Amino acid sequence: MQHNVAMVASMTAFGRASGELAQWEIKSVNHRYLDLSFRLPDPLRGIEAALRQLTQRRVKRGKVEAALHIPAPRAPAPRLNADALARVLAAIADVRRQAAREHGKDAALGAIDPLDLMRQPGVFEDDGGDVAALKEAALDGYAAAIEDLLAQRRSEGASIAALLRDRLQQASTIVAEVRTLAARHVPTLHERLQKRVDELLNGRANGARRGGSQAGPTPERLAQEVALLAQKADVAEELDRLAMHVAEAEASLDGDEPCGRRLDFLLQEMNREANTLAAKALLPDAARLGVELKVAIEQMREQAQNVE
Repeated sequence: MQHNVAMVASMTAFGRASGELAQWEIKSVNHRYLDLSFRLPDPLRGIEAALRQLTQRRVKRGKVEAALHIPAPRAPAPRLNADALARVLAAIADVRRQAAREHGKDAALGAIDPLDLMRQPGVFEDDGGDVAALKEAALDGYAAAIEDLLAQRRSEGASIAALLRDRLQQASTIVAEVRTLAARHVPTLHERLQKRVDELLNGRANGARRGGSQAGPTPERLAQEVALLAQKADVAEELDRLAMHVAEAEASLDGDEPCGRRLDFLLQEMNREANTLAAKALLPDAARLGVELKVAIEQMREQAQNVE
């Protein structure tokens, strides 16, 4: 059967894109939802919304951290806006005059710190042409970095999918083996009860010789006890549900949509059924297979945590 491995993507990957004006590094790790964070130079903060939209179209789950690096010679140089500086200085002069009128000369303000002036909005601005070129380069570079990230996610996802399919096949085989063993439950129960009854009857026979006698259970009563215990030990429903969950998990891996959450749910259900199966096991071989099934499910759950 040809499997569609391309749609299974890992949430753990790294992407990179390097250009003359902009260099991107993107890292993604496991997360229940899509969590995005960007590290951008201040002049390029305006492109964050576009970056988010681009990411949301391509990535559905994971904690994604993206960092943009601009080579120093290419970084936009700040430019003094003389008009903005004049407005700030005029405002400071007004504040000085107002303070002097209301509180006297002793209330005069101290010297102006040039660094404080530089921090005022608009006093320094970046060259518009340089910023526009950087924004375009950053957006193009980010698209390339996302493609690199997605390629790694798909490559890692293919490896995870192969492991999951192998474990699902193992689980399917175990279910079939337990189903075969389950057919031997009733005869085994009958043998065990009959042996116990014989032991009791022998004990009572010895007691009767010493005085007194007690009748053993009838064949009908023995059959009733066997039927009751067999009903308690019946695992047909658990096996049917396990087989159904295995088939659904395989179908999810072959689907066209992200399947991580669906797999996580199915594996939780499989683990619940496996616990019940192990608790009901009567034969040593069935108990051993139940343990093997739980190990396989746990291995799948660990890997499924990485699937988008």
